Amino acid sequence: MSESFNNPHQRSAAHWYSGPALWRILKKVAASAGRKTLMSALILFYCLKDRDTPAWARAVIVGVLGYLILPTDLIPDMIPGAGFGDDWGAIIAALGTVAAYIKDEHKTKARAQVERFFKTPEPPPPADFFE
Repeated sequence: MSESFNNPHQRSAAHWYSGPALWRILKKVAASAGRKTLMSALILFYCLKDRDTPAWARAVIVGVLGYLILPTDLIPDMIPGAGFGDDWGAIIAALGTVAAYIKDEHKTKARAQVERFFKTPEPPPPADFFE
């Protein structure tokens, strides 16, 4: 058996999370995942970047965004119509859990980024994703 399979850390969602990895996945799945999934993931991302967000809420967000990036899912993302259902469910659960820490500025930044995704064929990554 491979070492990465035996190491639970290698399979954890938090291990897979990073700003650049999230950007690559969001670019790749923007059209198939849909605006709601993209918007929700970006709201969580901007909440994560906010220093006012407590550590426990950041851990929840890193876990769900890591799950979005994770190459293995409960429902494979390539299945049309259902592939992002598990990701969407996890994102909605995380949004509900950290809702008290989501600010209007997070929503505004996310909305602007979603518009960039759908108006620009190859949107350049914002600096937020690489800090």
